Amino acid sequence: MTHSAALDAHSADAAHHEEHHDTGSNNVFGFWLYLMTDCLLFASFFATYAVLYMNTAGGVSGKDIFDLNFVAVETAALLLSSITFGFAMIAANRQNKLTTLRWLFVTFLLGATFIGMEIYEFHHLISNGEGPQESAFLTSFFSLVGLHGLHVTAGLIWMAVMMGEVSFRGLPKQTVTRLSCLSLFWHFLDIVWICVFTVVYLMGAL
Repeated sequence: MTHSAALDAHSADAAHHEEHHDTGSNNVFGFWLYLMTDCLLFASFFATYAVLYMNTAGGVSGKDIFDLNFVAVETAALLLSSITFGFAMIAANRQNKLTTLRWLFVTFLLGATFIGMEIYEFHHLISNGEGPQESAFLTSFFSLVGLHGLHVTAGLIWMAVMMGEVSFRGLPKQTVTRLSCLSLFWHFLDIVWICVFTVVYLMGAL
């Protein structure tokens, strides 16, 4: 191979690498934009709850139905899952496939625990005749908390897909970028839940 041909090959390889790098950066930036739109969605649900939480139609209010000890355990499971996802990302950036899968699995179990507890809470309330149709307060409560629960469920499905991808493909740059987007999504849901816990449960139980 001539010197000029080698330089051309090197330049093409560098351009190809930079293209992949730019694509990954664009994907993460695009996902940030999606999260901003999701912020607006949650903000509208929070605003609706703030307007309606006093409209109990003579029925139960937050202090009658909220079990802060139960919700504290639920909250701890979700917050801990954010830490374990951080460990998964450290392992992924180090190209440690097995450790990445282990931490993702622990994260999945903690997220599933959170969803299981939320479903139990909803079932308990509905069984006691305190479903979303009973008052504007309950409608807004089920809507806001349920919206967050749907997002966590979507995150768990995405996580299961990513565990399969890591198992079969390993940790190429594209897979790590996808994990980074999922990590942003998961941490975002943690932040939203802290707001839910504070505004809905803590303030509602007073």
